Amino acid sequence: MRVVVTGSSGLIGIALLVRLRREGHQVIPLVRRSPDAGAAHWDPAVGTIDAGALERADAVVNLAGVGIGDRRWSAARKEAILSSRVSSTTLLCETVAGLTRSPPVLVNASAIGFYGDQGDELLTEDSPAGTGFVADVCRAWEAATSPARQAGVRVVHLRTAVVLARHGGALARQLPLFRLGLGGRLARGDQWLSWISLRDEVRAILHILGEESLVGATNCSSSAPVTNAQFTRALGRAVHRPAALVVPRSALRLALGHELADELVLTSQRVMPTRLEASGFSFEDPSIDEALAAVLAP
Repeated sequence: MRVVVTGSSGLIGIALLVRLRREGHQVIPLVRRSPDAGAAHWDPAVGTIDAGALERADAVVNLAGVGIGDRRWSAARKEAILSSRVSSTTLLCETVAGLTRSPPVLVNASAIGFYGDQGDELLTEDSPAGTGFVADVCRAWEAATSPARQAGVRVVHLRTAVVLARHGGALARQLPLFRLGLGGRLARGDQWLSWISLRDEVRAILHILGEESLVGATNCSSSAPVTNAQFTRALGRAVHRPAALVVPRSALRLALGHELADELVLTSQRVMPTRLEASGFSFEDPSIDEALAAVLAP
């Protein structure tokens, strides 16, 4: 396949490019910088894009968007989080819709933040949208794919859970403390954490590209979500250190800001990958202990 990938310098994008190339696919990163050989250029801020690269593609994977949890949420940061996703997706999908030959499939990033804080409820792709900033962003992000969908492209909304990787994302920020024996649960620890290993995330994207039955929302999450307390104990075991501390809610809100702490760190989302598993996908890292062992292996 000839696959165009945006967000190719991010955690998932880098791993996806490696896997696609290893399996013999031709990859065209769509980048904002001056493109290297084999890449193409776009700039959503000014509305420019290399339409020719898209017209020759067999598939598009759109992972573009600034980091959502790597700094406090000011008004300007929240606007960047929203606009970097919606404006880039709108430009991409409007361009795809206007091509003589549109790519047959577009896998567009989204997140399980779509569901908001739902406590202990089991969440599938049929569950309604939640409330809050992240849920609003996800709704707008998914809606921005409408031009491609109306043009007959198979559009999949990749509702991704917390991605576990040693070298990036939330786990990489936690590891130094846990390795010092300073890890602990967050607040009461009863909030549900839905997760997926990086290698299963990439495998799921490749599966979706080739599985025509998958259309629309698709939860990209392990079928074995855990509470924060369970995750804390599992990570402590994985690094062979105690993890008995407790980080109070008030401390998290002080360090991260009230809104970010409540919507990303303390929110409870018990998500099931119903459509992904029904399509025949199986996980290489089905449990949190197996996933952490694989992620942290030398």
